[in-house]
Amino acid sequence: MTPMADKGISLRELDPRDRYKLLCGVVVPRPIALVTTLDENGAVNAAPFSFFNVFSESPALIVLGLQHKPDHSPKDTTRNIHRDGEFVVHMVDEALSTAMNDCAIDFPSGDSEVAATGLATLSSVDVKVPRLAAAPFALECRRHVVLTFSADRELLIGEVLRVHAREGLVDAGNMYVDLDAYRPIGRMFGNLYTTQRDTFALVRESHAQWLARQDKKELKDA
Repeated sequence: MTPMADKGISLRELDPRDRYKLLCGVVVPRPIALVTTLDENGAVNAAPFSFFNVFSESPALIVLGLQHKPDHSPKDTTRNIHRDGEFVVHMVDEALSTAMNDCAIDFPSGDSEVAATGLATLSSVDVKVPRLAAAPFALECRRHVVLTFSADRELLIGEVLRVHAREGLVDAGNMYVDLDAYRPIGRMFGNLYTTQRDTFALVRESHAQWLARQDKKELKDA
């Protein structure tokens, strides 16, 4: 057995860049949040985040990992949310992937990624931050709480106030999402992303069903 297999990898002994590479390579695929906010001049900022997920349904909460600049100053999204407390999370599908990647370009602070990439916007209902017309889903959010863990990292918990869905994606009768029509993408690591076209089902059994299946297996093996 190798030392790594025997003792694992101590993250405290790795430098931050190696910790980042390891965690991003292990925890995959991750959903992508393309987040819009408003700067102090009313320009629409857009930035993608893959340190992101849904956290709770009651209340409806999402979590977003916010990273600061190398000089420890907040990036535009973080600064805007600190000031206004409002933002919109957009889910990213295959059609939006190129524009999402363009929004990660290091535009100068104050330049609107939305304007630069030509993304059309629509008015939101519960927040003043516009949403992206091209997104399959847009989640209007309000800051719930921000936890600061270091000079470089914050964890934002936001309450989802309203969900906008592209027509044909949600069955309003049962709230099921049509995955074939949705076609979301996920973040892997480095420059790698993944589609979600190959899926399989695993039925969650009750304990009684599991016991019955074990009994059948024992009879078959006897």
